[in-house]
Amino acid sequence: MAEVKVPFYGHVRQYHNLKAEIDGAINRVLESGVYTLGAEGKKLEAELQEYTGMKHAITVNSGTDAIWFALLALGVGKGDEVITTSNTFWATAESVWLIGATPVFVDIDPKTRNIDLAKIEEKITPKTKAIIPVHLFGLPVDMKEIKRIADKHNLFIVEDAAQALGSRGDTFKIGEYSDALCTSFITAKNLGCFGDGGAVFTNRDDIVEKLMRFRNHGSIKRSVHSVGWNSRLDEIQAAVLSVKLKHLDEWSDLRAARAAEYTEQLKDTGIGLPYVNPGYKHVFHLYVIETQGRDDLQAYLLEKGIVALTNYPIAIHQQEGFPFGAGDPKPYLPHTEKHAASVLSLPVYPEITSEEVTYVCDCVKEWVALQK
Repeated sequence: MAEVKVPFYGHVRQYHNLKAEIDGAINRVLESGVYTLGAEGKKLEAELQEYTGMKHAITVNSGTDAIWFALLALGVGKGDEVITTSNTFWATAESVWLIGATPVFVDIDPKTRNIDLAKIEEKITPKTKAIIPVHLFGLPVDMKEIKRIADKHNLFIVEDAAQALGSRGDTFKIGEYSDALCTSFITAKNLGCFGDGGAVFTNRDDIVEKLMRFRNHGSIKRSVHSVGWNSRLDEIQAAVLSVKLKHLDEWSDLRAARAAEYTEQLKDTGIGLPYVNPGYKHVFHLYVIETQGRDDLQAYLLEKGIVALTNYPIAIHQQEGFPFGAGDPKPYLPHTEKHAASVLSLPVYPEITSEEVTYVCDCVKEWVALQK
């Protein structure tokens, strides 16, 4: 079998496909002389509102700030507890620590790899103020059940949709049942800019001004300030995202099509494959497999010209930086830890070809055969 080079990301391919439009958008910003909080940002926010069906979209400079500011705007703070998952990027918990609260980790459902809905209520205490469900790898959490739990215990819901913009449940849209929906626009995301970026979506009118103040030194009027930060999405990134947004659904469909090819070709290998809830739209930010020989398989694929990466091979509660807060308990999360030790992400993006997917699958099957 002839070696094929398969990169993990399709950023450059995507840029080449949209080069004229992206270059034109960037040039338009440069010629405008307005590089922050201008017309491009307002245009993008309006487009994001329409795309998500949410009443408000407030752009910021990262997904981390999006979650941090959403919690802060809702009044979550020092001494409070926020329930979430340890099987995610560090920033989900970091946003909780930044406001002086404590993340309380719930183990994952080994099938969906998302937070185990059946184990949430046992972690709720009088200090619990919010739940952050993470739609990991592009598969939504069952937000109907999250909403039921939150309403029962009077908790806020802040969705971490950094990997799931464009996804949906069987009878619900992400953002529909929460106080805020947060996403990231960092380059690797399904909707990615050429640097850092993020947004908070909400249907709550009462937190919008707070969010706008938080991102701009406490200011919504020139020269008038209160407490805030510097977290503005610049106009070049807004213009690039506006170009890309109209392609997002098409790209999601392409990701799902390539993921289906992976699943069909790898179904008899004994390797753990992604699960999709019936009726859900999984947007496959990542195609994550599981195998006990993860490191060996990753090295084998690299020898064949395939870049496969590990996403969250060290869960948050296993990180050297944990506990960040003195009161953080050391949780027992066996499914999370087993998952972290075995995950490997295969290349998946709109620009990857079926032929490349088949080559990756053939190499994975070769490796599996060598293990027998």
